[in-house]
Amino acid sequence: MDFYMARYIFKRIVSGILVILGVATIIFLLFIILPTDPASLTLGQRADISTLESINKELGLNEPKSIQFIKYINDLSPLSINGLNDENREKYHFIPILRFRNNALVLKWPYLRRSYQSKKKVSEMLMAALPNTALLAISAFFIASIIGIIFGCLTAIKKGTLLEGALMLLANVGVSVPSFFAGILISWCFGYLLSSYTGLSMFGSLYEIDPFRGKILAIQNLILPAIALGIRPLGIITQLTRSSMLEVLSQDYIRTAKAKGLSPWIIIKKHALSNALNPVLTAVSGWLASLLAGAFFIEYIFNWHGLGKMTVDALLSMDFPVVMGAVLFIAIIFVIINILADILYGVIDPRIRAGA
Repeated sequence: MDFYMARYIFKRIVSGILVILGVATIIFLLFIILPTDPASLTLGQRADISTLESINKELGLNEPKSIQFIKYINDLSPLSINGLNDENREKYHFIPILRFRNNALVLKWPYLRRSYQSKKKVSEMLMAALPNTALLAISAFFIASIIGIIFGCLTAIKKGTLLEGALMLLANVGVSVPSFFAGILISWCFGYLLSSYTGLSMFGSLYEIDPFRGKILAIQNLILPAIALGIRPLGIITQLTRSSMLEVLSQDYIRTAKAKGLSPWIIIKKHALSNALNPVLTAVSGWLASLLAGAFFIEYIFNWHGLGKMTVDALLSMDFPVVMGAVLFIAIIFVIINILADILYGVIDPRIRAGA
């Protein structure tokens, strides 16, 4: 690794950390100003004043906002200063690096606090819900990529035909329709009106409980939410592929291949497609993180038990640690994917890292 590449990676990591810090600050400010009482949410309406005060003290809500913010950032930071007592050891699972008196500079996983409702660690709840959301997002990503590239190639090859008009109309509708509306429409149409033909239901998660067989895998419940989530990127990928393919098909080397008598299929497969897909794949690479965020309302519509449904349920019950943890978690995923993409661009194109 040369100096320019090392400097380029370092700058991207530092900017990513600053973005995460900014997101954490905004999240804290948004939820700290809301007129809610976490102690009342934790204990219910029958709690007495002394118990409420005790809970506020335990949660640190009786301290000034500035102190609360410092403790919040200290909880999130992998490197933080903590007391060496049993309570902190159980809470953070840290590794002491530098000790001084009863405190130490420690290395730990970010602590996202505990849910007001279930008392579970938010990090554990996020890890339990992440696989379902990742499966949904990856399925939608592959549906959108594969079908979008096929549609884009067809619209370029069949330019001026009825097929091109139909596919482009579908792509434009997919781009224009919001995901949550597409989810409602698809659920109602294929999961209710046509359920006797499709065999699909309006909602359901990856696993279902059968009274005789117990917990069973219901992979068919993934089909409708994956299609609903993938409709918008499918339309965009179709348009990008079409534009790129039309540009490639107008190049001189394509005309030379035609003049040599090569079949249209060979020309598309060996000459046009590989060159047309380069800008498309570059644009598509950033869609996976967007699909993770876009899955929130799709999961709620289809009752798919992932990060999105868990976050919306927590928001409705004002379980703010879960909401704050989920939003920050998605932001971290965005930052990591963007950093990896920037590093990949820097490896491919030396001009990018030299100009960083």
